[in-house]
Amino acid sequence: MDLFDQREMKNGVDPRPLADRMRPRTVGEYVGQPHLMGQGALLRRAIEEDRLFSMIFWGPPGSGKTTLARVIARETQSYFTSFSAVLSGVKEIRSVVDEAQTQWRDQRKKTVLFVDEIHRFNKAQQDAFLPHVESGLITLIGATTENPSFEIISPLLSRSRVMLLKPFSEDDLLLILERALKDEERGLGALNLGIEPEALSAIVRFSDGDARTALSTLEASATLIETGPGNEGRITRQVVEQAFQKKFLLYDKGGEEHYNLISALHKSLRGSDPDAALYWLARMLSAGEDPLFIARRMVRFASEDVGNADPRALTVAVSAMQAFQFIGLPEGELALAQAAVYLATASKSNALYAGYGRVREAVRRTGALPVPLHIRNAPTGLMKDLGYGKDYLYAHDFEDAYVPQEYLPDALKGQSYYQPTERGYEKIIRDRMSEWRKRRDRQKP
Repeated sequence: MDLFDQREMKNGVDPRPLADRMRPRTVGEYVGQPHLMGQGALLRRAIEEDRLFSMIFWGPPGSGKTTLARVIARETQSYFTSFSAVLSGVKEIRSVVDEAQTQWRDQRKKTVLFVDEIHRFNKAQQDAFLPHVESGLITLIGATTENPSFEIISPLLSRSRVMLLKPFSEDDLLLILERALKDEERGLGALNLGIEPEALSAIVRFSDGDARTALSTLEASATLIETGPGNEGRITRQVVEQAFQKKFLLYDKGGEEHYNLISALHKSLRGSDPDAALYWLARMLSAGEDPLFIARRMVRFASEDVGNADPRALTVAVSAMQAFQFIGLPEGELALAQAAVYLATASKSNALYAGYGRVREAVRRTGALPVPLHIRNAPTGLMKDLGYGKDYLYAHDFEDAYVPQEYLPDALKGQSYYQPTERGYEKIIRDRMSEWRKRRDRQKP
């Protein structure tokens, strides 16, 4: 059965789910994916100008892959057909090819074929497409949630453009939900429903960028509304919780609780309590906080509160952030949890943070002091004649690659800003700096 077949109306009521009814019908109605569908973007221009090319839509569930195919089906002048890779095989492919040949021979129409879950096709099935995509008889549009590099054969992939679809932003989801609430033809507008801002925000946050989930939750919430005194058709936070079958934790990403929780996480890490750190991390993630906001704070913490007491802490924090960006939710949460435990149990030092603060204050107080002549660069003869680089001592020419020499401006000679502790790796740094200081003192006249 064609993926885009419409079900018959029953008693004047469209039986399709709200998420299906609210799919945009035109390019102008489409929300989100500005890198693909914004004004002047490649895909939008291809649709508007009816100059389609073979492409693979790659994105998470609910990111609009099938919706884009439907828009193309309505807007293109080509013969459009579709099937699901789950239900079809080589026999169906041959049937499509035969029909494509007929369309071209009789009506000079190209064929656009949409294949949902194209990653489910095996190599032989994908090979069956190849010569017809290559000849231009078929313009292939595939949709997949899996990395095309691993699931699509190289010859087919090289003849297609991969279109990366991202999860919908919160603003996108808000607009989609508001349209559904107002639309009297396809949405819930005829019900005259109201919705609490907190309830709308909860649907958006817990849909994780999935438009289908957001609309399905809104529809489920609407079915739970009891009209009558005291309710008046209003969707509340409690109704949304019931629809989601999940209790939402108190959280306002722009309010006091947002700052309370990140403060609790930071102080638990500083206080070397991995259990509390994991708890507050889970609280924030469960409440819908942006995981990358937490990751950025942990990267900052690695320098501010751990510093050189454990230089590996910064590497762990950055790696956790990159790991989350690579695998996303929910698997990526574990990388953040690993980093949180490492940071909580690492040796602590704010010497770097304090030292840099003292340096910034010195710069503010003394202004742009001149660079000492002996450590200036001297690429020209004139600069050398002026004394640039004169008497500079090249450290690698001396024992242990160290030689006492002044590097600060004359006005700041002898100042010490970074004062390492005796904790963790900073003890090694402290001992090393102490030895260098002794050697400097022995050199003084």
